[in-house]
Amino acid sequence: MAANNRRMSGKKGAQVGSGGNRRRGLEGKGPTPPAEARKGHVKNRIANAKAKKAAGAPGGRRPAPKGRGGRASSEMVVGRNPVFEALRDGVPASTLYVQQFIDNDERVREALQLAAERGGIHLMEAPRPELDRMTNGLNHQGLVLQVPPYEYAHPEDLVAAAFDEGQDPLIVALDGVTDPRNLGAVVRSVCAFGGHGVLVPERRAAGMTAGAWKTSAGTAARTPVARATNLTRALEQYKKAGVAVVGLAADGEHEVGDLEALGGPVVIVVGSEGKGLSRLVGETCDYRVRIPMPGGAESLNAGVAAGVVLYEAARRRA
Repeated sequence: MAANNRRMSGKKGAQVGSGGNRRRGLEGKGPTPPAEARKGHVKNRIANAKAKKAAGAPGGRRPAPKGRGGRASSEMVVGRNPVFEALRDGVPASTLYVQQFIDNDERVREALQLAAERGGIHLMEAPRPELDRMTNGLNHQGLVLQVPPYEYAHPEDLVAAAFDEGQDPLIVALDGVTDPRNLGAVVRSVCAFGGHGVLVPERRAAGMTAGAWKTSAGTAARTPVARATNLTRALEQYKKAGVAVVGLAADGEHEVGDLEALGGPVVIVVGSEGKGLSRLVGETCDYRVRIPMPGGAESLNAGVAAGVVLYEAARRRA
């Protein structure tokens, strides 16, 4: 009976301790480190870039890491004149498909010669039904050029590249611009005025197609284009990194020639010609500037507007 009482009593016998782990787990990990010390944070990347520059690391614009900003799908350029112009203007290409028994006119001969001179472009002969299938029945005229997927940079890489060069970031972001030719024109202007890249949204926006490459007049080969899943969030990250966000608007509070912020780290946001900046992007901007137009035009296209503001930014930095 005594044994039974012992078994039914509420007393516990000896137990294995935690070795102090529970007590240490309650002590916490101390104060949260500053953003510059947190791995992966945009300010940490910028601080590392500045330290690298101060240590005398080799300068020069670095290529964006492949795949960080995503990859576009491949593209087909079809037709004798479009193919010839794409090859002449330096649009990247991987394969030139030529129809079997094609009429060998002057344009075909010129396209074949350009492909051979550039090198690295595969020449493939294919029957007409195969080219019809590849182009979904478009009028390819016996010539089809395959453009490889474009490798987009990551938005943070544009800022880091600027600090790698010991410069304040100068970036152009496009909001709602859907014409690839406008994107190509902006890329060209960014390159001309010493900018560090172009930022575009992932959806409902122009991408780096063959048309954008042609309009950039070759400058797309040395001016990175980054793609953001969410443009507003990317702009907010730039603000946290100390970059001013300047939006172009017809009713902006500042004239472009009066805004001193253009002389420092800045991202210039250009909206579509018809709708301008979207509501959320407009609310994210630190400043909204207007371009005086005494001639009475209602608006400028994205390429021209970006060029005007980039000139003012470059003038202030000179």
